Amino acid sequence: MKPQAKKPAPTIYEQAPEIKPGQSIELLKELHILTRDGKLNQDSRRKLKQVYHLVQFIAPLLQDVLQDHPGATVVDHGAGKSYLGFILYDLFFKGRDDGSRIYGIETREELVQKSGELAARLGFPGMSFLNLSVAESTASDALPPTVDVVTALHACNTATDDAIDFALQKQAKHIVLVPCCQAEVASVLRKNKGRDLGRSALTEIWRHPIHTREFGSQITNVLRCLRLEAHGYQVTVTELVGWEHSMKNELIVATYKNLPRRRPAERLHQVLAEVGLEEMAARFDTGATATPATPD
Repeated sequence: MKPQAKKPAPTIYEQAPEIKPGQSIELLKELHILTRDGKLNQDSRRKLKQVYHLVQFIAPLLQDVLQDHPGATVVDHGAGKSYLGFILYDLFFKGRDDGSRIYGIETREELVQKSGELAARLGFPGMSFLNLSVAESTASDALPPTVDVVTALHACNTATDDAIDFALQKQAKHIVLVPCCQAEVASVLRKNKGRDLGRSALTEIWRHPIHTREFGSQITNVLRCLRLEAHGYQVTVTELVGWEHSMKNELIVATYKNLPRRRPAERLHQVLAEVGLEEMAARFDTGATATPATPD
């Protein structure tokens, strides 16, 4: 009887079907999404799913940019290990020769250095990494005067607002935000709670401490959306992935459409007044561009 032919070892794509054809295996190993022997554990599978899902939102925005002009400029704030930037470059920009560039902005110098070394090793020339805070990047000469897409994935507390400031100043066409912990508004609500409790029955929404924190987070994102609308953006709010994967799950996508601006600007200031946050008007400033480009 003939010996049975030995089955070939499964390919890495068969072992981990989530990996897309042509994707850099070396990159996934360097990002510790794949183990050295090509395995994908449950935590890495969850992380990869989140990044893929975000890339699905961003890819059509990049296509939109490239219809206007060759080469897209993406700035990723709070980049960390640059999971998003690297996978976006690998799946969308690799092999293009159109001047597209991804900038990763990160305050931890060691991560900036490692990301730069990895991009060089992988042959990803269109990636740059800058050791800056989000706020510092707005005035930095290392970035172009205008950019196409701004992302901020889990940028904590006021870093998301700094990313919005950056996007507005750089005239970004598209903005993609996944806000993280948000304490600033909640702290103001907490400080003014005694003053406001007798003013309106609405203060019951944030009277208890846990509700103060939750409502503070919710109203922060509402105000951010109104601010973007008051600058002429069309805003969509959805969830990034299912709640079973992450509680920091809200995805805000804004696209500049030069929409009428007076009504959202008025609504923003009305909300601030209604919940006793007038002192935060500067944080959510609508600026001179709140004047509508077209009549409401």
